[in-house]
Amino acid sequence: MAAQSIAGKPFFCSFSGGKDSCLALYHALKEGGRPGYLFTMLTEDGERSRSHGLPLSLIRQQSDALAIPLITRSASWRGYEEAFVSALFELREAGVDTGVFGDIDIEDHRAWCRRVCSDAGMLAFHPLWKRERSALLEEFIRLGFSATIIAVKDGTLDTDFLGQRLDSRTIKEMGHAGVDASGELGEYHTVVTGGPIFSRAIELRARGKVLRDGYWFLDVSGTLA
Repeated sequence: MAAQSIAGKPFFCSFSGGKDSCLALYHALKEGGRPGYLFTMLTEDGERSRSHGLPLSLIRQQSDALAIPLITRSASWRGYEEAFVSALFELREAGVDTGVFGDIDIEDHRAWCRRVCSDAGMLAFHPLWKRERSALLEEFIRLGFSATIIAVKDGTLDTDFLGQRLDSRTIKEMGHAGVDASGELGEYHTVVTGGPIFSRAIELRARGKVLRDGYWFLDVSGTLA
């Protein structure tokens, strides 16, 4: 758990649309943070999220269901940091002073978040930091979040996992496949479609599987229920 308090602080959430960013957002809200924005990085064409490959329309539906405004930036991986920091300066000018991130225990990831936030005069808040990975998965499910696997790393997990709901059975199957079910090293990605901080659920529609940049993605769209 992060040492500093977020109570009363206006924050943005670095938002992938997946399980860890949603659980981090949940804890930031529970601890009294004031949500300002969701911030999602997109591919160069602005059509999909940079990390999870989610269509922008689906992320906007998550934003609507969470009742938190969405801001985005488009960039290649090469230009990612520059675009990210540029957005942070704009957020800082709008009165946001804290960034919420869903990293669990990879120090290089946390160090990057702290550095870019510091560059913009912000603090980085990691509510999941150093919590036990399996305990976080259990909490996510116990709280009633709904998540679907929408990407698997090629050669790490079988594409049969695409479209499966993240539940106890799926977690066991990942263990049998020799994969850490936390996915902290990018073994797979999810999209969250409902839960305790969502006012409405999102219904997913799958159109097929696509291989991009070493990952198999489920091509999905969504509709607010």
